[in-house]
Amino acid sequence: MNFRIHREGRIILFSALLVLTVLNIAIWNLAPPIAGWLFLLLSIVFFLVILQFFRNPVRVLPTIDNGLVYAPADGRICVIEEAQEDEYFHDKRLQVSIFMSPFNVHVNRNPIAGIVQYFRYHPGKYLVAWHPKSSTENERTTLVYRTDHGDILMRQIAGAVARRIKWYVSEGDRVEQGSEMGFIKFGSRVDLFLPAGAEVQVSMDQQVKGNRTVIATLAKPT
Repeated sequence: MNFRIHREGRIILFSALLVLTVLNIAIWNLAPPIAGWLFLLLSIVFFLVILQFFRNPVRVLPTIDNGLVYAPADGRICVIEEAQEDEYFHDKRLQVSIFMSPFNVHVNRNPIAGIVQYFRYHPGKYLVAWHPKSSTENERTTLVYRTDHGDILMRQIAGAVARRIKWYVSEGDRVEQGSEMGFIKFGSRVDLFLPAGAEVQVSMDQQVKGNRTVIATLAKPT
């Protein structure tokens, strides 16, 4: 079965179903039948929108290869540039960012295997995810993978709608490529900071899928 509901959505979905059921019973008893049918239709649409947001499809990696950096999230490529990274590296890295709309799968996955060398959670603002300052001022997490191809930084960033970031890793953990590392509720952005020698395999505005699209290839260790 490819369609699964993520555990982050189970309480929300149950609560929404309970509230909608109570409201529908009340409207059917207090309002004309046309109002009851209209509210029932809107309730179904609303519940299906929430349901699709918390979907968690099975994604098996096409090839397990630590020389490949897979997309950690579904979405659209919104940044490809050389950028200064001042939280951990304090130098210039190759940045690739993915914008996640409310209609994307919002599971975040480990783009590569390695040791979690560094992890920090930063409370912050809720600027729109494509704002230039969102990666340094918004609520976010920063995770650095220590790999045999060099260190790779991944950042989960909350947006104007997404106001809750979840993560399932800690410093010192050894993680597998493609395994689940977190979840961002209701749209946001994920940044990757790659070694300067990485070869980007995506283009601006390209739609990518977690555990499916190769973001970059890494130089072989010397």
